[in-house]
Amino acid sequence: MELLLWLWSQLRACGNNLPALGIALTVFALLFDFLKRRKSWSRYPPGPTSLPFIGTMLQIDFHNPHRSFTQLSKKYGNVFSLQNCWSNMIVVNGFKAIKEALVQKSEDFADRPYFPIHEHLGYGENSKGVVLARYGHAWKVQRRFALSTLKNFGMGKKSLEERMTEEAGFLCSAFCSEQGRPFDPHFLINNAVSNVICSLVYSERFDYDNKQFQRILHLFEQALKEEAGFLPQLLLVVPWLLRIPGVSQSVFRSQKEVLNFIDELVKEHRMTWNPTQKRDFTDAFLQELEKAKEHAGSSFNDNNLRLVTVDLFTAGTETTSTTLRWALLYMLLHPDIQCKVHEEIDKVIGRDRSPKMEDLANMPYTNAVIRETQHYGDIAPVGMPHMTYRDTELQGFFIPKGTTVITNLSSVLKDETVWEKPHQFYPEHFLDADGQFVKREAFMPFSAGHRVCLGEQLARMELFLFFTSLLQHFTISLPEGQARPREDGRFAATLTPHPYQILAVPR
Repeated sequence: MELLLWLWSQLRACGNNLPALGIALTVFALLFDFLKRRKSWSRYPPGPTSLPFIGTMLQIDFHNPHRSFTQLSKKYGNVFSLQNCWSNMIVVNGFKAIKEALVQKSEDFADRPYFPIHEHLGYGENSKGVVLARYGHAWKVQRRFALSTLKNFGMGKKSLEERMTEEAGFLCSAFCSEQGRPFDPHFLINNAVSNVICSLVYSERFDYDNKQFQRILHLFEQALKEEAGFLPQLLLVVPWLLRIPGVSQSVFRSQKEVLNFIDELVKEHRMTWNPTQKRDFTDAFLQELEKAKEHAGSSFNDNNLRLVTVDLFTAGTETTSTTLRWALLYMLLHPDIQCKVHEEIDKVIGRDRSPKMEDLANMPYTNAVIRETQHYGDIAPVGMPHMTYRDTELQGFFIPKGTTVITNLSSVLKDETVWEKPHQFYPEHFLDADGQFVKREAFMPFSAGHRVCLGEQLARMELFLFFTSLLQHFTISLPEGQARPREDGRFAATLTPHPYQILAVPR
């Protein structure tokens, strides 16, 4: 501090001497940058050299961050440090280190970093939804409310299973309507999966030809893409750049349109709301909102209703629909595996009744194929950022409170010390020598610990019922004359398949 004060006095002394003033300003800026970037902690994780002002940002491919993290771990170890401008970050790789962080020291890593950038989307002190909320009382209240309310409206119960089965029937009918023509199943699957969460949140579904809803599904995808790339990462750590005219509008256009759509749905819901009835999640939240009017600072407020709803849509739609798209792609690329799934479905379910969740226990191969799709597809390769809730240690390194922590989940799913064939689609990862299904501890597609995905149970039901229904009715094949689809994905918060077309031939 004394050195900075001395430099400031020199700047004032330079007066109108422009060359001297320029030199002094440069020295001042470099010294200020050095003091911001230096780390005084002992046993802090190693990492690549941090450059002035930008830190280590040029070391990362933000369109494939999981691959950059894996490469850097080979040089710096499974726990290494990065610096986005002046923001310290730790990246954790490999099953052993991530298990220690998320499972054994779950509360130490349960916080979320604060990003001023999100204020432009309406996130505030008492309205951060569930996913981005800081670890504490408000987060616990909202997560507990979300899980209990979803269960009350059928999650994990027969009533929701029946709704999923009905929706799977609509999806199969949509596939049939293609009449053997090549088509991209992308938005049909998105619509079907999204209708499940719509039934829980708004007690309604949307037809597959509903133009407005199709637009919203596209906007949801665009909103995820807005989080990827160099510029969004730069804005996270240098939020004052948002004051540049047009920046926030161009970066967050889709996210704001999604929030506007949610606002319209809530507005329509309020018009028919009866305080004595609870039709769905929105009604339950509105009831809590009325109670909270007497308690200033409650997390049950209008803004949080829209943000929690967005969290539920994201948790209940994006990862599940992406997983199903990967599943159909793998069936197309591996007809021998598809044939075995067909055989098991015919044996256990037949073709005259709909699949039920109770069938899962008798279908180890189909279960293994679904798990391997999540494993090999690597749907959420880096998950959501964590932040240390208190000073802690990880793998012998000291990590101070308030440090952003990235868990490279891809490195767990591709950990060569754990998986027999991590770089192949290999359902046998989840089967024993007798062909019976086995759980794998390193299977973490939903993350783990305090911040495990709140839509995990919902996703498991959807994946089994939708996948099994489609394979019960169709053989998925590559249209004649088309090139073999790519197996590498595109990163935009989640890892999605490149566009592909299929033939869905009725069985």
